[in-house]
Amino acid sequence: MSHRTIQPKSARPLRRLILSVLLAGATTVPAFAQDDANPAATATLRADTPGAVIHRDVFGQFAEHLGHGIYGGIWVGKGSKIPNDGGYRSDVIAALKAVNVPMVRWPGGCFADEYHWRDGIGATKARPTKVNTNWGGVNEDNSFGTHEYMGLMERLGASTYVSANVGSAEPAETAQWVEYMTAAKGTTVLAKERERNGHAAPWSIQYLGIGNELWGCGGNMRAEFAADMTNRYAQFAKAANGKMLKIASGPNESNYEWTDAMMRIAGKNIDGLALHYYTRPRDKKWSDKGAALGFPEREWATTMSHTLQMETFITKHSAIMDKYDPAKRVMLAVDEWGTWYDPTPGTNPGFLEQQNSLRDAVVAGLNINIFAHHADRVKMAAIAQMVNVLQAMLLTDGAKMVKTPTYWVYDLYKPWQGATSLPIELTSPWYHKDEVAVPAVSASAVRDTAGQVHVALVNLDPNRAMPVTVSLAGLQATQASGRIITGTAMDAHNSFDAPNVVTPQPFTGAQVTGGTLTVTLPAKSVLVLDLR
Repeated sequence: MSHRTIQPKSARPLRRLILSVLLAGATTVPAFAQDDANPAATATLRADTPGAVIHRDVFGQFAEHLGHGIYGGIWVGKGSKIPNDGGYRSDVIAALKAVNVPMVRWPGGCFADEYHWRDGIGATKARPTKVNTNWGGVNEDNSFGTHEYMGLMERLGASTYVSANVGSAEPAETAQWVEYMTAAKGTTVLAKERERNGHAAPWSIQYLGIGNELWGCGGNMRAEFAADMTNRYAQFAKAANGKMLKIASGPNESNYEWTDAMMRIAGKNIDGLALHYYTRPRDKKWSDKGAALGFPEREWATTMSHTLQMETFITKHSAIMDKYDPAKRVMLAVDEWGTWYDPTPGTNPGFLEQQNSLRDAVVAGLNINIFAHHADRVKMAAIAQMVNVLQAMLLTDGAKMVKTPTYWVYDLYKPWQGATSLPIELTSPWYHKDEVAVPAVSASAVRDTAGQVHVALVNLDPNRAMPVTVSLAGLQATQASGRIITGTAMDAHNSFDAPNVVTPQPFTGAQVTGGTLTVTLPAKSVLVLDLR
């Protein structure tokens, strides 16, 4: 957002509004509309000064051994009556392929630092059953292991992101797992074992996570100790084929000291630093996050405010990384993000099951816009999680499957994968509710790989439509059309009985005249326009 001089009628209310915006994570202060009863947003799209390429893996996914995320969500087994392809749900595979899922992180999460890869290879019936101590205290039969994960990646055509166990395993275990996956056929004992287990050719590992949340469930480590451990594990994890990018366990939210220590001590030995941040309507304590449905408008507002903190976190962590890595070789990988609410009543609280509403769609649009603005440093991300867990793309129940509003946002933003980001300087009115004030409009723009320009506009205000005027610099366009996601209620959602309540609809209300795009953005909406 661009900075504009504000001429308020009263300085004291303004200071309160500015403070709430800065606490919410806005990096610049948007202007008030001259007439607050008829607010409007203005922007300049600079197609003549393109930015960084948005890596396709920014649209990555996360699949952990958690609740019904994998078992029942992705994997049902070859003998299931649910239609499947070698044990993988056919409906889920088709839905994920339709939005070009580019990467999937596995097996965790907190589960990763208690996971021993040998438990998940070989004959399924011979694999040991253990208790998933992190998520629900249920039995984990290890029927979904390395070969099953790689089979999923092959079906999706997706990049692999394997999280290694640092918390409860030695470096040799990680090194052997990498060798098992990447060694050429017949070259080593582990390569021959892989062949006996049904896969002669090696796999490629695009990303290797060096532990997960080493500051927490991955070992409760101090930053300096975690950085030393990262150096140790990175040294011995060597892919036999191709380039394997090593992602260090990075900071949680605003832990800037962790980023500084990790970059200072281990920065030369890693290719990425993971950032984790979850949006919660109520952020005072983890046991009281707020409901996924039936929430008041105040919790819509706090959800938006907390989501916008992502901008501050990325900006400040990137600035620290710049001190040690001015060339931006080391990526910031936001490999856990999304909404986290109280679990659906009546479900196992350790399964983190929640509904997904129009509010989540707006949150997704906001985050993707933020990632696009930071494409020079944010080159990979993973929403948490892919199926049935937290801000899920898909929900399943037996043989039934439903696509969530978040899924449809990913469908709208498909042109952003691999596209070139275009600067868009935005001045927005406020949306305010009680003590919360945030910019009402968010935007990003890209030129896709075919040369077409697309503009994404998100209206955070659940009550008011927002007129938006965009000056098009360096771009000759005469038409604009696209698709929109919105609804009548803040918690509008798709269910198994009503799967199409929130879906993209054609939008023809935008006009381009004399180098200016004008559109009235409906309340609580995500709109993607294609310019021609």
